[in-house]
Amino acid sequence: MAGGWARDGAVQEQIDASVEDAVKRARSQMARGTSSSHCEECETAIPEARRTAVPGVKLCVKCQELEDTEAKRLGGINRRGSKDSQLR
Repeated sequence: MAGGWARDGAVQEQIDASVEDAVKRARSQMARGTSSSHCEECETAIPEARRTAVPGVKLCVKCQELEDTEAKRLGGINRRGSKDSQLR
C-alpha cells in the first residue's frame, strides 16, 4: 500500500531503480582489458599478483586507494531526492 498520491508499488520501484543505477555505475567503473605493468599515476611497478587478480588494472594499490577515497568523498548523485531533502 502506497501513501499519499503514490500508487501501490511506487516506493519499491524507486528503491529497485536506485539499486540498479548503483550496480550499473559500479560495473562501468570496473577495470577491463590488459593490465598495466606500471602505475599510470606514480609509475611504480604493479605486482604480477595484482595484475592477475584485477584484470585491466592501471593503478598501484596506493594510488587506487587515493582515487577510491576521493570518489567516496565526492559521493554519488541522488537524482531522485530523499524525503528529508524535500522537507527542508
